[in-house]
Amino acid sequence: MAKNITRREFIKHSSRMAAFAGLGSCGILNSGCGSKHEYDLLIKGGRIYDGLGHEAIETDIGIVGDKIVKLGRIPSSKGREIIDARNLSVCPGFIDAHDHSDVNLFVNAKAESHVRQGITSVVSGNCGSSPFPVSDEVFEESQAALKEAYNLDLTWRDTKGFLARLEESGIALNYSTFVGQGTIRGAAMGFNDRPPKPEELEKMKLFVAESIQAGALGLSTGLEYAPGSFAQPEEITELCRVAVASGGMYSSHMRDEGDFLMEALDETINVARETGANLQISHFKVAYPRNWHKVDDALAKVEEAARQGISIFCDRYPYIAGSTGFSSFNFPLWALQGTTDEFLARLKDPTLESRLREYVDEREKKLGSWDKVVISFVATEKNKKYEGRSVLDGMKETDKDAFEFMRDLMIQEKNRAGQIIFMATEENLKKILSHPLVGIGCDGSALAPYGPLGKGKPHPRSYGTFPRVLAKYVRGEKILPMPEMLKKMTSMPAQKFGFSGRGVLQDGFFADIVVFDEDRVQDMATFKEPHQYPEGIDYVLVNGKLVVNRGVHTGQLPGRILRSSQP
Repeated sequence: MAKNITRREFIKHSSRMAAFAGLGSCGILNSGCGSKHEYDLLIKGGRIYDGLGHEAIETDIGIVGDKIVKLGRIPSSKGREIIDARNLSVCPGFIDAHDHSDVNLFVNAKAESHVRQGITSVVSGNCGSSPFPVSDEVFEESQAALKEAYNLDLTWRDTKGFLARLEESGIALNYSTFVGQGTIRGAAMGFNDRPPKPEELEKMKLFVAESIQAGALGLSTGLEYAPGSFAQPEEITELCRVAVASGGMYSSHMRDEGDFLMEALDETINVARETGANLQISHFKVAYPRNWHKVDDALAKVEEAARQGISIFCDRYPYIAGSTGFSSFNFPLWALQGTTDEFLARLKDPTLESRLREYVDEREKKLGSWDKVVISFVATEKNKKYEGRSVLDGMKETDKDAFEFMRDLMIQEKNRAGQIIFMATEENLKKILSHPLVGIGCDGSALAPYGPLGKGKPHPRSYGTFPRVLAKYVRGEKILPMPEMLKKMTSMPAQKFGFSGRGVLQDGFFADIVVFDEDRVQDMATFKEPHQYPEGIDYVLVNGKLVVNRGVHTGQLPGRILRSSQP
């Protein structure tokens, strides 16, 4: 018996066959049949979403070099190469509004996990951490860590040097970055909890100004992480004044996203109010069951700030679990001061055990159970068996309590471990993703299923964020219409970060373009098996060059550095 198919599937299949027949020997992507090529590349017959929130129209796109030069009906004969996009959707390339790719792009410039999900530009250097500046005090340690992890040499000290090396080595997507306040504080005054001396504060200000002048978008903070967390609001405000004066913006992983969420929002918004900073709130969430009821009040506070004239924008990934370094959630900030050796010495100190245990017990109360914390990465072979498994599993296997298991793991791994924490709720996630002041960010890094970047069990967001939004929350949950969600992924962040000529399908704009199948697009990465590319992202162009062709990476590296206020 013939398989039953829907009317849409029948039309789609029939028109596909007609497309093949009409193109003859030209194929899906091949040289145009005519001899006069006005366009380097034509995208024919797709449903065009312009990125501005408008409904799709069926038309063609003509590309010359790195730019879109025409939207409208164009004969196939005028294109040197042709993408048959009939029954596919076409939109601007996705802009990852919150990313952590940096030195791993030297390891694998193809940025596989990102471009294969349609990301054409990333905003990195978030959460107070950036690969620059590198002070004399930490240069040798940083050099050794880079060599051990990736067999790379540390050849830069500042923003200018890092961006120049990235430009020289080549990348598959467009790259932009903040400079991290935590990194700056560490470089200027070390890693301890104390106020800066006047000369240290001036050094930090100089780092901010120099970084933005070299192309950084602005200043980012990670106020839940040492050493950035040791800065008081007044210190952050002083640095933000310099960022604004230098033409930069402010991105903040706030001081708290759970019990003191509302107070942290007040602090963050007040910094923007006092300095006039263009504000981004990182991975907006309401963490832990006892705080989930705060979501409406938290979003209302963001809306009120916008009404008061503050330029405010939030980003979010489409998962109820977050991910971070293993020690940052499980141990108190006072224990994390100083060097790694000093932290490990505190873990071994029997006189501190009762205080550390008390903190760990409070963590469990927040979560409900240690099965909510999953180990994503460890450095040693001995503990690889724990990757992808919960802390609770580890406790049972070793017959240790939570403190003992996590303490011993940190000592054995020398604090080189990651974790995934299930802390949010689907209902709140849908509210946040659909909010008009929230865009989309992976909060991950460009990875690959092979080589050094294919290790561990990382959060699946590095592979699946944008396809998951389209598949689960647009096609499945229908929290927003497709045009509105695509706007959050394209023109909205482009405008926020000042990426002129990007984020919109329009004549004269850069040809950063995604061609995808609305029916097939799907994230495949899971928490158990994260190193999996999505499906349904057929073609990805970066600056007019085809980086993904029929779902396969072409190896081209046409990405550019997007410096502050530059296209």
